[in-house]
Amino acid sequence: MEETVDEIRRAVVADEFTQHVVVNVAKLVHMRKDAQLHESVRACDIINIDGMGVVLGARLMGHPVAERVAGVDLFHELLEMSAASGFPVFLLGATEDVVAATARKVGDLYPALKIAGYHHGFFWDEEGELVEKVRQSGAKLLFVAITSPKKENFINRWRDQLGVTFVMGVGGTFDVVAGKVTRAPRWMQEAGLEWLYRVIQEPRRMWKRYLTTNLAFAGLLARAKWQQLLAGRRAVPRQPGAL
Repeated sequence: MEETVDEIRRAVVADEFTQHVVVNVAKLVHMRKDAQLHESVRACDIINIDGMGVVLGARLMGHPVAERVAGVDLFHELLEMSAASGFPVFLLGATEDVVAATARKVGDLYPALKIAGYHHGFFWDEEGELVEKVRQSGAKLLFVAITSPKKENFINRWRDQLGVTFVMGVGGTFDVVAGKVTRAPRWMQEAGLEWLYRVIQEPRRMWKRYLTTNLAFAGLLARAKWQQLLAGRRAVPRQPGAL
């Protein structure tokens, strides 16, 4: 988290455009079939892991992932950094009531924060006008709270016209900040069970999504680990006289 925030602060100060994304189990599974989403994610300058399933899977494969960087936590860290540094921000996404409530809440949490503007996430018939509104706002950081893959593809499609220095998709973060939904307890987050908490909150909408993507990811991980083990066995040189 600290490394990510420091790099984003450096890039904003240097006026270097940075496109950020987080990946979780569902997004990695969907990227295998959705070429546009795959391209949008791979185009990003910073990719963080938001999802303990990916962290644990990476570690199982031998990759030393230090920690999970949850999007909602990074959002708050960047707002605090922006308030301290005087960077204006733009909030885009969710319903009109939710994004307005989010703007009020973060204004209360970070009194020095400059909110250059905000807009709901239902603008698809006027994308160009919305992009111009963001560009004219003078914002340095843009947070896009729209579902995947719409937010990743929107950001990648308009990245050169947004006029901001940093842009990040934050999914359902505004719903959490506005109090529409609650996050899982800390122990569930650390155990990689935040997805289960969401299923409990919205079972009819979430159970099928998480069941299918979690099972698909488990299958991909098992196959990759098996191939890794087989490759390791083939690479071990036989000792003289060994059977």
